[in-house]
Amino acid sequence: MSGWLESLEGLAVSRSKAGLTRRLRPRPAGDPVVDLAGNDYLGLATHHEVIEASVRGLRAYGLGATGSRLVRGSSVAHADLEAELAGWMGAGSALVFSSGYLANLAAVRSLTAVCDLIVSDAYNHASLIDGCKISGVRTVVAPHNSPRAVAELLDAHGGRALVVTESVFSVDGDLAPLAELHEVTAARGALLLVDDAHALGLLGPAGAGGVAAAGLAGRSDVVVTATLSKSLGGAGGVVAGPPQFIRHLIDTGRTFIYDTALPPAVAAGVHEAVRTARLADDRRARLLARGALTVARLREAGFEVSPPAAGVLSVMAPGPEAALAWAEDCRDRGVAVGCFRPPSTPDGSSRLRLTLNAGVSDADFARALAVIVECSP
Repeated sequence: MSGWLESLEGLAVSRSKAGLTRRLRPRPAGDPVVDLAGNDYLGLATHHEVIEASVRGLRAYGLGATGSRLVRGSSVAHADLEAELAGWMGAGSALVFSSGYLANLAAVRSLTAVCDLIVSDAYNHASLIDGCKISGVRTVVAPHNSPRAVAELLDAHGGRALVVTESVFSVDGDLAPLAELHEVTAARGALLLVDDAHALGLLGPAGAGGVAAAGLAGRSDVVVTATLSKSLGGAGGVVAGPPQFIRHLIDTGRTFIYDTALPPAVAAGVHEAVRTARLADDRRARLLARGALTVARLREAGFEVSPPAAGVLSVMAPGPEAALAWAEDCRDRGVAVGCFRPPSTPDGSSRLRLTLNAGVSDADFARALAVIVECSP
């Protein structure tokens, strides 16, 4: 075996000893498990009208986009989706990417054209962290959800800065103090970038997101990103903000310019999902009620559980091996749950991550909670 392959084998052994080995588990079509691991919060991935809209797009445009957005990849389906998203999110303009990860990379990197410091929340998603790394701009990490710490960092800098946060954080599901953060940034001439991935569709008027819920939609000093693969059940990502910034992204965003576009059929399906989500107050209410029920049931059983601001909550596990065994035992009994271990967890501890799904029946949801309790280590 070549020396570099031996080195990789050694790293794999070290990860295995630390309980950090990961493996793929391909699921068949019609997988019968109760899904509390995916991000289909509103149950729209299998919604009839959403699927039919995507099928119509597939017949009209074919399988793929056939090129980048600036070559042949842009379609009327993309433009229609962008207009719908901008209107829903209360933004001046919106730009669709092939993934939320790439949307975050482009947004962070492009904003540093007018900023010389990034202040990033300690619990930010990997895509935001990677955006900071590739930006070439000095980045400082602020304590989690601390507007006071952000203010101190901005005051010490004195120049133009970018503050980066999620709205609902992806591991524990807690809510960022967006209104307070904006007070801090606005008073100091800083920009605020909010990844609304886990709030879009669930919080705010008509599900317009955490930024809208905080009363910040349409502010000229706020840029919003989101994935289209969670509450909307599809794929892709979006950056929403002032038209001048979206123009800048089209001209300079490397993950937009050089990436093959989101397939038009997916854009058409997501467009229908947005229309459905805007009217889905009943699904949002069901999801929030299930969050409260889950916290009460698991705390009654003695677990440390994070209260959900939207559709994500976590249950602490004794360690990575225990978390993995817990998740696998649940899966063997027909319940899919997330298993989050370092480096996915910002504090180095392991937990089950549960993602609520309004499309799961009441009976299946009750059974899933019982299984989680019974399989605990």
